[in-house]
Amino acid sequence: MRFCVESQHLKKYFHTDSGVVRAVDDVSFGIEPGETVGLVGESGCGKSTVGRTILKLVDPSGGKLFFEGRDIFEIDRSERRALRREMGIVFQNPYSSLNPRMKVLQIVGEPLKTHAKINGARLRRKVLELLAQVGLKPEQLNRFPHQFSGGQRQRIAIARSLALDPKFLIFDEPTSALDVSVQAQVLNLIRKLQRSKNLTYLFITHDLLVVKYIADRILVMYLGKLVEAGPVEAVFEHALHPYTQALLAAIPKADPSIRQKRLLLEGEVPSPINPPSGCRFHSRCPKVVSICREKEPELRRLGQRQVACHLA
Repeated sequence: MRFCVESQHLKKYFHTDSGVVRAVDDVSFGIEPGETVGLVGESGCGKSTVGRTILKLVDPSGGKLFFEGRDIFEIDRSERRALRREMGIVFQNPYSSLNPRMKVLQIVGEPLKTHAKINGARLRRKVLELLAQVGLKPEQLNRFPHQFSGGQRQRIAIARSLALDPKFLIFDEPTSALDVSVQAQVLNLIRKLQRSKNLTYLFITHDLLVVKYIADRILVMYLGKLVEAGPVEAVFEHALHPYTQALLAAIPKADPSIRQKRLLLEGEVPSPINPPSGCRFHSRCPKVVSICREKEPELRRLGQRQVACHLA
């Protein structure tokens, strides 16, 4: 199988005065061309760090990352600069990811000027094309970010990420700062762009319903490690890991007459500086047995699924 993006034993540690934060600790996965993979987990589990490490916005502490067969951690600076044209990211907060002193023409046109050396009338035409693709109007070309709503700002950010015709995009919680109705519009836009441009996505979010709507496969992270992976429908139908089961049980049902069984997790998320021995989830797991405290489970394959649990 040829992956568009493949992570092998990816690690990212941060050294602090209190100790070493194991933000991403031995994470391996692959994303096929044209596929959308959802990466989910609680805040602080390391999912955003995975995205930033893939793009080398932060330097990895270990492991390998392949993009179309090339190890991007090993290539030189000039090759990495060329690779920037093929990979992009849309950040969580459109209020902070756009320069407030730049107009839309400058924001969306900056990648084109930097990498493609496009200027003048040609730059303006290209930016207008990109704005049309994300549902913005030509008269908005010379406005500043503060003159737009949150959803419109995120459309500007998406247009900027598409400027160089990338093959792979990372969406880091792109709808969490938006109203629900606007979220739906942006998600539909993201799906439409993927179909029309044959893009490959890594979609990072804490909202499992968003993943169910937009993703083909799901990766579940807990305290820097993957605990479950598999096709979205299979995971939602029957989650194998107790942590995934708890996340799914927390999703509210639209019908108040439906009685749902709650799986409550006790205690706080352990510190990534001093994670528990054995399974990192055992201190909160309602199904814990002695082996969970002693031996760390491997992420093993069960058919189309992968799970890191001794009881699965």
